[in-house]
Amino acid sequence: MVLATPELAKLSRFRLADGTLVIVLFDPKGRPWGAAPSLEAALARDLDAQLLERWKRANSRKTARLVAPVTPSKIVCIGLNYRRHAEEMNKPLPSEPLMFLKPTTALIGPDDTIQLPPSSSEIHFEGELALVIGRTARDVSVTDAPDVIAGYTLMNDVTARDIQRREKAYTRAKGFDTFAPLGPAIVPGLDPRALTVRTHVNGELRQESSCDDLIFSIPELIAFVTQIMTLLPGDVISTGTPSGVGPLVDGDTVTVSIDPIGELTNPVAARG
Repeated sequence: MVLATPELAKLSRFRLADGTLVIVLFDPKGRPWGAAPSLEAALARDLDAQLLERWKRANSRKTARLVAPVTPSKIVCIGLNYRRHAEEMNKPLPSEPLMFLKPTTALIGPDDTIQLPPSSSEIHFEGELALVIGRTARDVSVTDAPDVIAGYTLMNDVTARDIQRREKAYTRAKGFDTFAPLGPAIVPGLDPRALTVRTHVNGELRQESSCDDLIFSIPELIAFVTQIMTLLPGDVISTGTPSGVGPLVDGDTVTVSIDPIGELTNPVAARG
């Protein structure tokens, strides 16, 4: 599961014109040096030279489309995990992680459109650091938690805030189609405490926070979640959003960014 330069290398996933999905491994200078058909194969360095050449040809013709870096069996989200976000929502700090699930049908990738459902009049962005699981994980200890992380990516936990206020469960408010933008890449070997998450809407900065403001650390989250459910390679834990959440409307463009993961940009449109 160790890459040549795990602290800097990126893994991105592309769809070719014939529908083939390709995981491409990049070096610190952005040069592709390997390709695999799946995350597990990429992490094991079971690489396919012919697949890399197919991607290079498609990329040169601009027919290789960047998509969400994984297709998880489940998207696990953590609510109220930043101290200042809990304050802005006028809620007490949780005594244990507040966990909910998004359906995989909510998943979209970079540049895909967030669709605003007609049943909500208040859709909010929530930029978040997410982690991708690299191997099957069950009852993982806090100490061993880093060993099951394939790397880190970005997620926008899009939320129908008006529905969330009315309902105790988060499923409907968080589960609409297109409400889980994910990407653009998986970056192994990062120290999440050193990262800063930012969200821009139409170029205007709306969120900016150090991930060190997390109430529950990433190892603590992994230990908590894997006591409840087995996580599989490619599963995602989105670690919560900082303060500054706000509305999205038809015509907006929202970008979540963390250096060195990159930018996750999605246009916003009313559902037709």
